[in-house]
Amino acid sequence: MSSSTAHRIIVSLYVVLSLAALGRSSFQILTKFDQAPLAYSLSALAAAVYVLATITVAMGNRPGARRIARAALSFELAGVLVVGAFSLIIPDLFPDQTVWSQFGLGYLFIPLVLPILGLWWLSKRAAQ
Repeated sequence: MSSSTAHRIIVSLYVVLSLAALGRSSFQILTKFDQAPLAYSLSALAAAVYVLATITVAMGNRPGARRIARAALSFELAGVLVVGAFSLIIPDLFPDQTVWSQFGLGYLFIPLVLPILGLWWLSKRAAQ
């Protein structure tokens, strides 16, 4: 697979994930925030990170974009790992799922795999 094909796939997946996370978190916050404020706030944070990642990864090699993309993807991966672990160890903290709960189980583990792919693509581009 060429680097440009991988780039298009990664950006496309981020667009879909951004829209899904934005829609879900907006609905949760607007309709039932009092039921699980931590979970819904984390979903909104994830959505914001996905939008930032989408834009900066899409920008490719523009000045500063790679650095911001790397930071966003690293934050995303850390979030998935931390929230995923806490959602399994202390499930009472998360009475409802977030995008990152159980390592992204509700999103077919895409939130866990996608930042790894994005970081791989960024490192591959940096080496060229």
